[in-house]
Amino acid sequence: MSAKKLSASRARQILAAAQKTRVLVVGDVMLDQFIWGGVSRISPEAPVPVVDFQRESFMPGGAANVARNLVHLKTPAELFGAIGRDEAAGKLLKLLGEQNIGCAGLVKSSTRHTSIKTRIVAHQQQVVRVDRETRGALDAKTTASLLAEIKKKISSADAVIVGDYGKGVVTQPLLNEIKTLCHARGVWLSLDPKPVHHLNLNGLSLITPNRKEAFELADLPDDTKNANLFADKNLMLVAERLLKELNPALLLITLGELGMLLCQRGEKPFHIPTVAQEVFDVSGAGDTVIASFTLAIAAGASPIEAAILSNHAAGIVVGKVGTATTTPEELVKSF
Repeated sequence: MSAKKLSASRARQILAAAQKTRVLVVGDVMLDQFIWGGVSRISPEAPVPVVDFQRESFMPGGAANVARNLVHLKTPAELFGAIGRDEAAGKLLKLLGEQNIGCAGLVKSSTRHTSIKTRIVAHQQQVVRVDRETRGALDAKTTASLLAEIKKKISSADAVIVGDYGKGVVTQPLLNEIKTLCHARGVWLSLDPKPVHHLNLNGLSLITPNRKEAFELADLPDDTKNANLFADKNLMLVAERLLKELNPALLLITLGELGMLLCQRGEKPFHIPTVAQEVFDVSGAGDTVIASFTLAIAAGASPIEAAILSNHAAGIVVGKVGTATTTPEELVKSF
């Protein structure tokens, strides 16, 4: 099927309907710090570039960036996760408030640090990244507090997105309870997986691994690549195995410059080629994909329409520097 199946007017219709939905985002929230500068010399102390500081900026990262993508596409979003009692938490809460992201579901814990990712960028290129975070599993008491907040809001939700970045908030008990809550109410449940976590991902509405994550989830080596995806036997085997073993309603494998592969049981996989014109920065592109796909489904789009819409959204954000988002106007214009 051709990727021209979604018109600008249909995209506009989906995005307008999404404004009347509500999406809950649960997972590892972070603060993204960017230090911007220029490089004109190499350090005399070690063979590394010296970055002349120009400015710094902060934005919500991880699951908070998924929520940010939703609100920038005019879809109301509420965020659930754990933060520390530290300066970074204050900064993150201020940013979320400014962007109209509901953050009453962020539980404060004195035993955790708020995750901060510091990226040093010179001449539009990332030089190095520094991570400050807690990676241990969330304790039972904080998990219970988090679930209590989710239960308060689940009845008014059209969809839930779980963003697992391997920082310990998404545990098996938390995921099991969210699955039970969503299944009982017929709420769509999307998850962006982190295979190193070894969670039981059975019975979700949507899983969005990239190629590397898909092979890890299927426990298969990725030793062949083929630009013709349907001739890529290993990739087809991975898709088949994940559909059979994890039983999601939909599997969306993101493939970078090769676009995306949408897989459903009993149907031939559907390939959506990338629409990115230029790629400056892929950080946060996966957040854009899961946010835009889920809001499209919540707004009544078909899986193929949702996949095409999210492919266009990803194509826009990778053309921007930093953890970027897109707007309904930009998205419609891209069609």
